[in-house]
Amino acid sequence: MAEVAIGDVARMAGVTARTLRHYEAIGLLLPSSVGANGYRHYGDEELLRLQRILVLKALGLGLPEIGALLDEQRDELEALREHHGRLLAEQERLGRIADTVARTIRELSEQEGSGRMTIERPENLFEGFDTSRYDEEARERWPEEHASSKRFTDTLSPADVERMQRETTAQIVRMAELQAAGTPVDAPAVQEEIGGLYASVSRMWTPNAAAFTNLGRMYVDDERFRATYDRVAPGVAAYFRDAMAVYATQRLA
Repeated sequence: MAEVAIGDVARMAGVTARTLRHYEAIGLLLPSSVGANGYRHYGDEELLRLQRILVLKALGLGLPEIGALLDEQRDELEALREHHGRLLAEQERLGRIADTVARTIRELSEQEGSGRMTIERPENLFEGFDTSRYDEEARERWPEEHASSKRFTDTLSPADVERMQRETTAQIVRMAELQAAGTPVDAPAVQEEIGGLYASVSRMWTPNAAAFTNLGRMYVDDERFRATYDRVAPGVAAYFRDAMAVYATQRLA
C-alpha cells in the first residue's frame, strides 16, 4: 500500500495529528518518511504498529509500557494474536459490568417515581469491577499514599472488603438521592456524607485540603472513576467533587 499522509492516518485511526506527532517525539511511532514540507507519511508497518498502540491503550496500558511491550514483541502476527486474546478477556469483563449496570437499571426502574432509590444488594453495583488493575499506576503516581493504603488493605479479610464495598455503594446511592433532590453541595446533609468519606479515606492515608480536593477532581477527570460513579446516577461524580472541595475548604484548610 502507498504511504498515507498524517492527516489521513489521524482520520482513519480516530486520533489527532498532534497525538501522532507526540508518539513520534517519544519514539513510540515514527513515520516511514518525512517530506521536504515536513509532512509525515506512514506505511503498512507503521499503520500496524499504530493499531497495536491503540489496542493496548484500550486495554488500559500507559504509553511507556506500550513502548516497552512493542519493542519486546518482534513477531507481528503472534503479537496480534496475544492482543486479540486480551481484547476477548476485556470483552468478557465489560460484559459482566454491562450485566451489573443492567441489573441496577432494572432495580431503579421498578422504583421510579417513588421518590427514593433503594439497592437490595449494594455490593452488586461493583460486580465486575477490578480496582487492582490500577494498582501499579497508583504506586507510580502516589507512592507514599499507595504504601500507606496497602498496609491497611493487607489487613482486610474478604468479608471486610465486601463490607467496605457495601458502604461505598450505599454512600454513592445516598449522594445520588441528595443530588436528585437538588440539595446544594454545602448543605449539612451532603457535608456529613463527605465527612464520612474523609474518615474512610483517612483509614488508609490522611489527605490535607489540597489532596482531598484533588481526589475529588480525580473522580471526574479520570474517566474510569467517573464512569463507575455515574453508572449509579449521571453527574454524581461531579457532585462528589464539588462537595469534597467545599469540605476541604471549610474543614481541612
